[in-house]
Amino acid sequence: MTNRKQEFMKQEGTVFPGKTYAEQLLAPIFRDQRDYLYKEMLAVQRVHVLMLYEQGIISREDGKEMLRALLEAEDADLTYDPRYEDVFFLLEARLEQTAGCLAGNMHIGKSRNDMGVTMYRLALRRRLALLLEQVLVLQESVLCAAEEHAGTIMPAYTHTQPAQPTTLGHYLLAVHDVLQRDMQRLLASYDTVNLSPLGAAALATTGFPINRHRTAELLGFAGLAENSYDAIAGADYILAGSAAVLTMMTNTGRVVQDLLLQATKEFGGILVAAPYVQISSIMPQKRNPVSLEHARALSSSACGEALVVFHMIHNTPFGDIVDTEDDLQPHLYRSIEQALRALKLLDAVIRTMEVDVSHLAEKAQQHSITITELADVLAREKGIPFRQAHQLAARVAKSCLAEGKELSDLSAAEASTVLAEVELTDAEWAGIVSPAEFIRRRSVTGGPNLEEVKRMMAERKSRLQQSQQEVQSRQAAVEAAERLQQQLIQRLLS
Repeated sequence: MTNRKQEFMKQEGTVFPGKTYAEQLLAPIFRDQRDYLYKEMLAVQRVHVLMLYEQGIISREDGKEMLRALLEAEDADLTYDPRYEDVFFLLEARLEQTAGCLAGNMHIGKSRNDMGVTMYRLALRRRLALLLEQVLVLQESVLCAAEEHAGTIMPAYTHTQPAQPTTLGHYLLAVHDVLQRDMQRLLASYDTVNLSPLGAAALATTGFPINRHRTAELLGFAGLAENSYDAIAGADYILAGSAAVLTMMTNTGRVVQDLLLQATKEFGGILVAAPYVQISSIMPQKRNPVSLEHARALSSSACGEALVVFHMIHNTPFGDIVDTEDDLQPHLYRSIEQALRALKLLDAVIRTMEVDVSHLAEKAQQHSITITELADVLAREKGIPFRQAHQLAARVAKSCLAEGKELSDLSAAEASTVLAEVELTDAEWAGIVSPAEFIRRRSVTGGPNLEEVKRMMAERKSRLQQSQQEVQSRQAAVEAAERLQQQLIQRLLS
């Protein structure tokens, strides 16, 4: 056993990092930092140098040398080198080659702790902004489809069984409203993320007279994660983003499932456009709606990655800890990337799908789907207590089922015979068996009545514009900060 241990240690080495640690941890983390965080790492370094100069902590000449070194580092070849623990230390070594000992002064009043959390917040903010933009795009396409099909009659389902008539426009407005709540959750998570921890240093700030508000301004943050311990220890900004994505992708998966059912030959409600279906390699009649299947799979994948984030943070100490850092962050980024792909696929399908309007209307005539209106008429116009009216309506539905008939196959006289206690006129019966009349009478706030759907649609269009402005204002603030940062750099270098 001793010889085996010695042989293993000979391969591993006797100083940090051991071979296994470097291969299984440092190299993968290096690649993740390079791919996900390098841009943010440089941004944090730049604004910190600008602030140090403005505060008189470093000289103008030193600031110029540091910024020149940082600008050169933007195009650096980042290949893993086991001599350096991660991208942070590799960058530091490169900066020392360019700026000499001055590179070390970049870390005055700054720790890897606050620098790391700032990078994570910047990277997450950028991805949430992309997600917000895509949700707006999808909301717009859903609204357009809802407007086109405001009067398209279709069966609605409860417990996967035909329930009552509604319209495709009414259904799509419901999808839009869920997306709007997803939008609000994403905006709230964006605002939680959009606070600067920079200047918290290790956790207790610094003895140097730094200006945290200035670095927050230059990075486009809306304010500070003020308490320096919270700035380092708090991980709820990560959870907020994960929760928003998890909720949205769960919602998205349910809509995709509905569309997949409607695209089947058995349901036949929609036809997925040719660019988004795949032909079978052996069955030439097949039109496989793979775009929707992939959207469903990606939604599930996004949910899984978001849940990983929760599990990795759960029961960790409230402080600086690796569990919330480099091992965790890629799961969150991948979750958002998968969500973006799912939303784009769903958007493409909704924009291009063909709806079989006549087939949906025909389906809305089947399975005694308007029978609720019979119970309502008996209670509303015949004065029968509703529970008794419900039982009488059920009697008619069971009679139709037993005889293999639809409600519309019965005449008013035949329906009255089944009811026994009640006489219905031809006009009353015609209104009861008509899906269009069923929908027209559902004019209560939020119902499928055409005028009510149009009212809701106009309101949703106005609200969508407000959401677009909210997203644009946040992005404009970030862009303005980036322009200011570049102006200050050019001014210092010139």
